[in-house]
Amino acid sequence: MQRLLLPLLIATMIGCNSKKSEQTTTANTDFATVLDDYYEQRLKLFPIEATQQGDNRYNDQLPNDISQAFLGQTKAFYTNTLEKLNSFDREKLSDEDKISYDILKRELALQLEQYPFHQEEIPFNQFTGLTLSFGQLGSGEGSQPFKTVKDYDDWLKRVSAFSVWGDTAITAFRKGIATGRVLPKSLVVKMIPQMTDLVVSDPTKSLFYGPIKKLPSTFSAADKDRLTAAYKKAISEQIVPTYQKLGTFLTTEYLPKARTTSGIDVLPQGPELYRYLVRTWTTTNDTPDQIYAIGLNEVARIRGEMEKVKTQVGFKGTLDEFFTHLKTDKKFYPYKQPKEVLDAFHTILARIEPNLKKLFINTPKSEFEIRQTEKFREASASAEYNQALADGSRPGIFYVPIPDATNFNVTSGMESLFLHEAIPGHHYQVSLQQENTKLPKFRRFAWYGAYGEGWALYCESLGKELGIYTDPYQYMGALGDEIHRAIRLVVDVGLHTKHMTREQAIKYMMDNEPIAEQGATAEIERYMAIPGQALSYKIGALKIRELRTKYEKQLGDKFSLAAFHDEFLKDGCMPLDVLERKMDAWAERQK
Repeated sequence: MQRLLLPLLIATMIGCNSKKSEQTTTANTDFATVLDDYYEQRLKLFPIEATQQGDNRYNDQLPNDISQAFLGQTKAFYTNTLEKLNSFDREKLSDEDKISYDILKRELALQLEQYPFHQEEIPFNQFTGLTLSFGQLGSGEGSQPFKTVKDYDDWLKRVSAFSVWGDTAITAFRKGIATGRVLPKSLVVKMIPQMTDLVVSDPTKSLFYGPIKKLPSTFSAADKDRLTAAYKKAISEQIVPTYQKLGTFLTTEYLPKARTTSGIDVLPQGPELYRYLVRTWTTTNDTPDQIYAIGLNEVARIRGEMEKVKTQVGFKGTLDEFFTHLKTDKKFYPYKQPKEVLDAFHTILARIEPNLKKLFINTPKSEFEIRQTEKFREASASAEYNQALADGSRPGIFYVPIPDATNFNVTSGMESLFLHEAIPGHHYQVSLQQENTKLPKFRRFAWYGAYGEGWALYCESLGKELGIYTDPYQYMGALGDEIHRAIRLVVDVGLHTKHMTREQAIKYMMDNEPIAEQGATAEIERYMAIPGQALSYKIGALKIRELRTKYEKQLGDKFSLAAFHDEFLKDGCMPLDVLERKMDAWAERQK
């Protein structure tokens, strides 16, 4: 870590006398050690995060992260790190280290705020939790590697801890029943099949048997036989009984106690918890009421833009009828084969490439590919970006699910989707961050939704500058994507502070964007399960646009959009308040 920061240390030393230089070097080296220790200790506490980053040192570990012992351990870790951080005089740190100081101090303070809310009493839901990530890891198709004999044995060790975690989850749910912290019934109904679908009588039919079907040919016969027997036993005696027990508990004990309300404001400390989650996800101090008002204004503004497109194309009906037209007219379903869909995305890339150099100075070294989502998961998958590995061994991949090419609608926002998920959205942001080895590791691999998703949504607004959105129907698709994020501000806050019901939220979404009821239901239930998360996209994008507009006015002819983008991306993910201080300093330097 100290070696990585050396160029920064040298930069801060130039122009200083030797005594002051020595003090700065010592301070920054000590500071770098604290940052490095934080990153390393966090990976030990959260080994699945390490696995997902391609760090395989802890692939055999699965801590009981909802146990009181673990919560005590993490609280002590955050407290100790904050004490170390507070021992530094921020004003004596380099500009780059001040950014790291501000990011980490905010992160630690927020982490320490969470414990009184007892979120462990709802240990998982239909959208997040170990019950879901465990299947992704153990399928052989996720981030858990299955290349060596050690890899296969590592997973067996993780499996051995899963049943303990499952028992702890049931205990935690029961405590939640006693304290009044329970999930809505509509979510529990979705969780039960997620448990029971993984219960099989034949272990070879299990999702978790996937790695055995892909045993490397280089393994010895003895290792193949041993691992096959061990995996069958682990599936039958540990994994299946755990999922079965969880499914039975949810069905017979938890569902009858689940609530009929939709928002967390009815839970003990619910209003306080929601305000905390809003600050965590948006990285701002905006109040829920402020965010709700922003949402209403944005929905009205974007509907006005949609009306203009409707007029432009000569459609005579209402906006709601135009939504139906876009979803049902056969001319918007031109594809016959998946390759035609993929070729259309390649065409989008070819059209924006000549203009990218006008908007960006630095671009990623990481390779980029467009692929069809694998058959085994495409039926339920969304289009997504899978980040490149930092060492360049895997490209960044834009995955497109195409279960049936004839059902792929060209007005669904193909161009805006590409700008968001691929280039210049997530691929540029994530790759440039990972490739910047001057950043402390806790920042190279950090993620803040308001920054990362905010950037990707902001990139959707660059379509005309990048030479696309010339087709009004593609621009309508982009507006559909944008209003979807604005609607989230209304329904998320409405659900969790204004007693908006699940059904009212679904109707509001369907009234304001071209979305089917099934899709709207899945979206609203996601916001019920993860309060505040959906706010980060639009709040982040609005902040980026606000900063750009501010500097365009301040700098006039001295403003360079490419330089603005470069400065935004070069230091990686950070909270929006830290970002604004950094960008204001950049604008001052441009003057």
